Amino acid sequence: MARFDGKVILISGGARGQGAAEARLLVAEGAKVVIGDVLEKEGNALAASLGRAAVFLRQDVTSEADWDKAVKAAEACGGLHGLINNAGIYQPKSLLETDTELWERHIRINQLGCFLGMKAVVPAMERAGGGSIVNISSGAGLRGSPQAFAYSATKWALRGMTKSAAIDLARKSIRVNSVHPGPIDTEMLNVRTPEQNQARLKMVPMKRQGTAEEVAQLVLFLLSDESTYITGAEVAIDGGVTA
Repeated sequence: MARFDGKVILISGGARGQGAAEARLLVAEGAKVVIGDVLEKEGNALAASLGRAAVFLRQDVTSEADWDKAVKAAEACGGLHGLINNAGIYQPKSLLETDTELWERHIRINQLGCFLGMKAVVPAMERAGGGSIVNISSGAGLRGSPQAFAYSATKWALRGMTKSAAIDLARKSIRVNSVHPGPIDTEMLNVRTPEQNQARLKMVPMKRQGTAEEVAQLVLFLLSDESTYITGAEVAIDGGVTA
């Protein structure tokens, strides 16, 4: 039997990158996935490639109404057993370069979106008998990160939100963990030049970027019944940077 046979997983920001890799692996393991994203073209194409096991809907993670629609779509597929809070932005600027608009944009998408997602899924997960939430933070949520003031603030916040929610939701049989990727080879790093990305790799003991599939394998483990005694954990997947 596949690891996720019959389970339904909701993925925010799932149209490309890590979210898309997670969707593909989950379907391969027998899950049904509901993919939410504002990138409609990419999201529809991904869902079509995954067949009847996948549903795409346009989702703005800052909208409570969109979260309600996503949860209803998951329950229509057979319940809701897992959430990957994957949606996020990375627009690196230093403290003095960060204006109020950029600060608030990071807070709304990276932090408010995660809060709304966790809150929205709890009743459905209770009806399903429990579940697992994985919040995608960052290595920047475990250490200082230069030239990424607003981004780092939100990723540190996800770390604390995860731990608090894990304590609150344990009695409901809902586990909550955070994943902290380092430099991963996805579109998100395109905001920096290839030269800047190569320079950052000098800080990575393994001397390479990670892949979206490597992150997805970790996320699947935390969603699965193979990790039933793990909650409130923060797991780095960064080639050794935070070591």
